[in-house]
Amino acid sequence: MAVKIRLQRHGKKDAAYFHVVVADGRAPRDGAFIEKLGTYNPNSNPATIDINFDNTLSWLQKGAIPTETCRAILSYKGVLLKKHLLDGVKKGALTEAQVEQRFAKWVSEKEGKINSKKEGLVTSGKKAVEAKMKAETAAKEAKAAKIAAKAKPAETATEETPAAETNSENTEA
Repeated sequence: MAVKIRLQRHGKKDAAYFHVVVADGRAPRDGAFIEKLGTYNPNSNPATIDINFDNTLSWLQKGAIPTETCRAILSYKGVLLKKHLLDGVKKGALTEAQVEQRFAKWVSEKEGKINSKKEGLVTSGKKAVEAKMKAETAAKEAKAAKIAAKAKPAETATEETPAAETNSENTEA
């Protein structure tokens, strides 16, 4: 029996979210599963991933095979790195203390990257709103200038017309 870690689709059309599950490889995509490990929502930016880290690591060590998308998700959360480091302990290349130190360093760097991305998204959103407001005010001012320009010739034409009529009457006589 090939046990896989894969995604199970839920949600509406064009608004899907996924459960990360452990299932028999022969079971249908949204069918029976052994255990639910977490959720993945790609609709938010950055994508929301909630994983039960310990259970996922346990299944990987037992031999469960993640699909490509789940492999990317588990790598993003650090589960695959932790498994790799623990395999190094089994082989005698590392100690438990070194594993914890390396993993803690990686987690802190990853959190920094995620926080900087979130801050960048917030600032770019604010800049986009400001630029849109400036464009709207410029368009509004341009429309007002056009209206004012149309109104001025009409006013000057009505003022000049009686004078032009009197001049034309004088030339005829």
